[in-house]
Amino acid sequence: MDIDLEQSAHGRLITGDEQELPVPTTLRYTCADPFAVHLDFPPEVALDGEVVSWTFARSLLEAGLRGPAGAGDVHLWPCGRARTVVELHSPYGLALLRFDTSALHRFLLRTYAVVAAGEEDLSAEVDRGLSALFGNV
Repeated sequence: MDIDLEQSAHGRLITGDEQELPVPTTLRYTCADPFAVHLDFPPEVALDGEVVSWTFARSLLEAGLRGPAGAGDVHLWPCGRARTVVELHSPYGLALLRFDTSALHRFLLRTYAVVAAGEEDLSAEVDRGLSALFGNV
């Protein structure tokens, strides 16, 4: 997979007793999947010791920087003017992470420099998927 953009992000895990623990993360974007962004966690912070990647819509990131957004497993909302909360739901539980809004916003703007909003083109991916599904029919 070609990675077009990566940016370190310093998240803070909000614990049940309201402590905040630093969690290194990486924001990732690729033009091969232009509607999505990825939030990667290193093996040392994962329950099973392997890299964990959460994928969600780039439009969700944009909406979550302005106001509460999300459905299903990923929710985002501003926490004051300088912070944004990312809420992740999994079968293992819930994680709340706080990020500097400016870092998330900078990453979002950088993704639009790679693939502008409205310029996403999935025709090549659709063609490959149809070819894989139907073969040479």
